[in-house]
Amino acid sequence: MFESLGLSESLILALNEMKFTAPTPIQLAAIPPMLNGKDVIGQAKTGSGKTAAYGLPLLERVKGQRGTIALVLLPTRELAVQVAGELLKMGKHTGVSVAVIYGGQPLGPQARALGKGPQIVVGTPGRTLDLAERGALDLESMSYVVLDEADRMLDMGFIDDVDRILGSIKEIKQMALFSATMPKEVISLASKYMKDPETIMIDSDELSVEKLDQYYTLVSERAKLQALKRIISSRRPKSCLVFCRTRARAWRVSEELRRSFSGVEVIHGGLPQRRREMALKAFMQGRSGILVATEVVARGIDAPNIELVINYDFPDDPLMYFHRVGRTARAGRGGASISFITDEEVNLLRQVEGMTEAQIKPLSPDDEEGIMRSMMSTARVDRHEEEWFIE
Repeated sequence: MFESLGLSESLILALNEMKFTAPTPIQLAAIPPMLNGKDVIGQAKTGSGKTAAYGLPLLERVKGQRGTIALVLLPTRELAVQVAGELLKMGKHTGVSVAVIYGGQPLGPQARALGKGPQIVVGTPGRTLDLAERGALDLESMSYVVLDEADRMLDMGFIDDVDRILGSIKEIKQMALFSATMPKEVISLASKYMKDPETIMIDSDELSVEKLDQYYTLVSERAKLQALKRIISSRRPKSCLVFCRTRARAWRVSEELRRSFSGVEVIHGGLPQRRREMALKAFMQGRSGILVATEVVARGIDAPNIELVINYDFPDDPLMYFHRVGRTARAGRGGASISFITDEEVNLLRQVEGMTEAQIKPLSPDDEEGIMRSMMSTARVDRHEEEWFIE
């Protein structure tokens, strides 16, 4: 129980209201040393409860203090908004204020929010540096720093910005770093700024999801759309996430799905921030059941009830496969993933299979039969359709 970890009554009350009854392994391991002021490196797969693992002790440490003294850095806007929201929920009875800053929105409102002196700032590296350089955010005053999804920040090219941010802080009293994987660049950054950190290894990475059923099927580019529609029709998932390679592909797939299904949303990096937020909110609240997305949300969604992930386009980076399918089978729940594989992508599938002990199985004969019928029905297409499929 959370009471045994040394958390205050105000936090326990909020956790009870959120129906958090028992801590996860990463929370059990990380909360006590963080409450005691230790630096912590936590390695655990997404969906394991990392936000509460660092958020609860962070709220406890800043409670009652004045000024902006804590900074949480994340790689994407969606994650920043999501984490800020979770911190506000967990800290609703503590009096701790939280501001969120990220790109794609005007600077003015975010600068004014910082001017109110929130104890915790949650932000993306680029916008954090921008507001600091404009004098709206005093990095020197920070005492507590959390880097969440550190490996993803490395992948997205933010590691130098993070280094600049950390180098601007006068004295880091406590630092925590959480990541699904630990590339050498992330380890080097941690050793540069952390003091005798306690290392917690709950799961080595996302390469094994115990309750995830993983499937693949060989599908030509031309047959993908009909195969997608058949799978959604036959399985009828309450919550389905479809990954596409490009913005144009995601938009077109979402438009085609809307002809057959209700509650379809799309999200990609080319959409205005407000539209992205509205689409993500509708999906996470269950008002839409299908979300078509690009890599921008591969690790930007923390929705525990996603039943099915479909790789409409198989990722070029094998590690990204695990980030994608890790959107389902979270927090102890079950889930499934289905990957469409073209003849040219069989070697990529084999690479993924070699990186995990979990079995990636072919779809059932019934599903395969339906997809084969889809392939036959799309054997003759007009020129417009052919251009769409081979985009």
